[in-house]
Amino acid sequence: MPKTYATVATLPKVVTQTVTVRGWVAHLRSSGKVAFIVMRDGTGLLQCVLVKNQLTPEVWERFATLTQETSIAVTGEVRAEPRAPGGHEMGVTDLEVLGTSPHDYPIQPKEHGIDFLLDNRHLWLRSPRQVALMRVRHEIEQSIHDFYYERGFIHVDTPILTAAIGERSGLFSTEYFEEGTAYLAQTGQLYGEAAAAALGCIYTFGPTFRAEKSKTRRHLTEFWMIEPEMAFYDTHASMQLQEEMLVSIVGRVLERRQAELKELERDVSKLEAIQGPFPRIAYTDAVATLQAKGSAIVWGDDLGAEDETLLVADYQTPIFVCNYPKQAKAFYMKENPDDPRTVLCDDCLAPEGYGEIIGGSQREDDHDKLLARIHEEGLPVDAYGWYLDLRKYGTFVHSGFGLGLERTVAWITGTPHIRECIAFPRMMHRLRP
Repeated sequence: MPKTYATVATLPKVVTQTVTVRGWVAHLRSSGKVAFIVMRDGTGLLQCVLVKNQLTPEVWERFATLTQETSIAVTGEVRAEPRAPGGHEMGVTDLEVLGTSPHDYPIQPKEHGIDFLLDNRHLWLRSPRQVALMRVRHEIEQSIHDFYYERGFIHVDTPILTAAIGERSGLFSTEYFEEGTAYLAQTGQLYGEAAAAALGCIYTFGPTFRAEKSKTRRHLTEFWMIEPEMAFYDTHASMQLQEEMLVSIVGRVLERRQAELKELERDVSKLEAIQGPFPRIAYTDAVATLQAKGSAIVWGDDLGAEDETLLVADYQTPIFVCNYPKQAKAFYMKENPDDPRTVLCDDCLAPEGYGEIIGGSQREDDHDKLLARIHEEGLPVDAYGWYLDLRKYGTFVHSGFGLGLERTVAWITGTPHIRECIAFPRMMHRLRP
């Protein structure tokens, strides 16, 4: 008779039925006559109960060979058990070993150094905390796609290899056949602007690369960004969209990932407080506030991590800091007509000291002003000819922003360092596994 296969996630539908579940051994214990396997299959945990006098000697002997991370298939009747992990357990009638695991499995239930864990990231990912983080990350990604789909935005894929750069920070470069030097994309924004002129409102979602020699808990050299570009949005409409997106993401995680937040020991009351409207603070006022709190910042400086933490200390929600000095921001940002020293931009700072999670701006739509800024920055004009064309052929008011996915995952999950918020982190001294 063929077996009926189930996953842990589908067990509520097959209570009292006999099914087979495949997965890996997480924990083992035995009292001599009764044995327990807690197994995981990627969708959850299942407690399996083996009673010696109800099994063949061969099945009982197979249990004795099991070690942590052995892959197995267990067959038996499913029953509801509120005290068991996941709320169900199986009375095992058959056990099959699919793949053995040596006794020296590297990740043990004890303290390990972070370098050891990162060297074994391919195995560390299997631990309950890391599984919870990846599940929350997935929920955030899906909620973003759903958010923009419901609003009629078009998802556009932009190049990773490019001749044009968008930011001042470091670049990874490579020789590109006979075309000279190419760069790994720091942003999909410039191409997103071109797509917005064709499609109205779009978003890009992909990997970006910054060759910054930074070792902070907020930085990776390869990270994922969500970058919407919106035709006919000014800076205020852009901030409104950012606010709605963050409220939607947090609400989705609270609705669907309570088990993972519990595993991560996240204080959900902090997330339940994330409702609009978010405070909007002018950069000049932010500097005055920081100086009053003892910061050495002077007008014209960008905000550092300590400044951001000081600034959000009085707030439970994210805040917007608006209209930074032109000298501190990228060439493509729109000059502020009320103060030409500044540009129409915003940084969205997360509470609890997690810092900037979104950077956005109204884009400079004046051809000559944009060209002048390209010259001021010493950028190669020929690499931006196509970008200038967007202002030549039907220029339009438009805005956009970029949300750092890993920083957002870190904030929502309460994770201190973003290296745990991506499956295989890339940092200054981390290229493997």
